[in-house]
Amino acid sequence: MAQSLQPFHTFSLPSHCQHFHQIDDVEQLVNTDFSAPFCILGEGSNTVFLTDYQGTVIYMATKGIEIEELNDHFLLHVAAGENWHQLVSMTIANDMPGLENLALIPGTVGAAPVQNIGAYGVELEKFISYVEYFDIASASINRLSKEQCLFGYRDSIFKHALKNKAVITKVGLTLPKQWQPVLHYGPLQQLHNPTAQQVFEQIIATRNSKLPNPSELANAGSFFKNPVISNEQLADLLKNYPDMPHYFVDAQHHKVAAGWLIEQAGLKGHRIAGVEVHQQQALVLVNHGNSTGDDLIAMVNYVQQHVWQKYHIALQHEVRLMNADHECHIHLESQI
Repeated sequence: MAQSLQPFHTFSLPSHCQHFHQIDDVEQLVNTDFSAPFCILGEGSNTVFLTDYQGTVIYMATKGIEIEELNDHFLLHVAAGENWHQLVSMTIANDMPGLENLALIPGTVGAAPVQNIGAYGVELEKFISYVEYFDIASASINRLSKEQCLFGYRDSIFKHALKNKAVITKVGLTLPKQWQPVLHYGPLQQLHNPTAQQVFEQIIATRNSKLPNPSELANAGSFFKNPVISNEQLADLLKNYPDMPHYFVDAQHHKVAAGWLIEQAGLKGHRIAGVEVHQQQALVLVNHGNSTGDDLIAMVNYVQQHVWQKYHIALQHEVRLMNADHECHIHLESQI
């Protein structure tokens, strides 16, 4: 029987799947049929179903947090179905700081390593001890170290070599007892000798002021990746756009702010059917309803084309887009 997916992804396009399989215990994965198309889903905050899905949605709902206290750090063993922000809140409340910059990022713990979530100058990989996963081919539980996860900017082995081959079941996080706040990003610079609780509260206030609540206005959070460009291209752009925000990546590259590019291209408030570039934060696309996957694709193309025409930067979407039987990528049309 078809299951509506509208309540299971925060962009909330009308869509259905053929089969819906909720996982409350890792043992259930052994008896799950992975032969047909399948999509692994947490809270659906980084996934959009563009159309009906002709396969099985595997909904990870496993729970459990185990805390080990060692001499110089805490080691947390967290089930994939746990809510990410609730985990961050728990660590701050229990005097285990470190994750505060990642507060209020939507989604589950199991989804977090896939794209190496990050915000306000901190990325998840900094705290990863291991990622445990169910290997579909061998029906066994395996564990990868942080190094084996091949983390990059919004990237990991789970997007490449292990894509559609693994189901993340548990994440190990190391929180050092010697806490050092990371305050070099945006509104955090105004804080002086803050506690982790104060950083946590500032992050929440900042995110709430900029980002719409998906339960009130359907969205999938930051829709586009911040592009990484060469120092040469950055130098050329700064001649014409001296206020362009940019961040050091390595000796050859800087990262520029996708939201700034979209806003400066005059796209805030642009609307196609019910899909709109958010009025307060141009990095977010929102769904007012009465929209289809085709409307969203048209909007992504529109944004990509206008940013390319203005800056010769090709934007990539961060959100996972699912069509009838697999994940798809919307690339800039014909200009490149």
